[in-house]
Amino acid sequence: MSNQERNPPERLLEPGQLCTDVEVLTPREVPLGGIRAMTVYRTLPQKQRSLVGAWCFLDHYGPDDVADTGGMEVPRHPHTGLATVSWLFTGRIDHLDSNGVDAAVLPGELNLMIAGRGITHQEISAPDTTVLHGVQLWYALPDATRFSDHDFTHYVPEPVELPGVSVRVFIGSLLGSTSPVQTRTPDLLGAELTLDPGAEVLLDLRADFEHAALAETGSILVNGSPVQHRELGYVPTGADTLRISAGPDGARVILLGGVPLGEQIVMWWNFIGRSHDEIVEFRRRYQAELGFEPADPRDEGSPALFGPYADGQLPALPAPPMPTVTLRPRE
Repeated sequence: MSNQERNPPERLLEPGQLCTDVEVLTPREVPLGGIRAMTVYRTLPQKQRSLVGAWCFLDHYGPDDVADTGGMEVPRHPHTGLATVSWLFTGRIDHLDSNGVDAAVLPGELNLMIAGRGITHQEISAPDTTVLHGVQLWYALPDATRFSDHDFTHYVPEPVELPGVSVRVFIGSLLGSTSPVQTRTPDLLGAELTLDPGAEVLLDLRADFEHAALAETGSILVNGSPVQHRELGYVPTGADTLRISAGPDGARVILLGGVPLGEQIVMWWNFIGRSHDEIVEFRRRYQAELGFEPADPRDEGSPALFGPYADGQLPALPAPPMPTVTLRPRE
């Protein structure tokens, strides 16, 4: 169930008290790729909620039979003002970016690409992958770091084992496990939880975080509220305890959290900025630098935002046309 009140009354929770105002976000299906496009299930962003902390994008895909869909083939495309988090359960994806980073995305291993002021990359499922299954996440960089240099980090978290539950913390801290990954966005959490059939875990969390739990396999209860397969259960700030329960088939959960970003963002295609005009300029620079549009005299002497082709990169995707209405900020 979800809370449908437009302006629900505020409640002050006692320490250890569960927040039962769980908002359930249902995914929408989005085709990704060419003629035999694989389907991804997107729970962020959507109309009623754009952000969980700084997390602004969540695609869940698979298990996907590559023989039927052709797998993932996302040619070179740009990003600004955000970081991408790739997390796989099955298969392998080859990442190649304009900073020269050539890396494999493998199950249980974090690949974090900070776009900063601008970068391009491609993501192609490896030829030997038969089943592809994972999540693709983005978080928005705050104003203080969004024009910083691009970067790439690979990290393999060790699991934390509890009775009936295994937890891998790939960003932030949970259950005494702290990821060393520098995000340039303070106060974030990202973790994978695997629960045995009927298992339950009670987590001590930061009360100034908002949290969201993706039911990656099966269905779960989040603080007693049912969250079905591929749905996202959102819990607002104010609670320092979260209970996740698995059904008779067990469950795998992606848990995200963070302090509310506190900044308005404008998100369009693969860009995050702060205004409509800024997005227009990001698009113009990308199109001009990669040869889709004539060079602009304003760019003479300016550093390239999106970098040169790396050996092995596919031809870049042109940006879609800008919408005919002014892009409005998200909060």
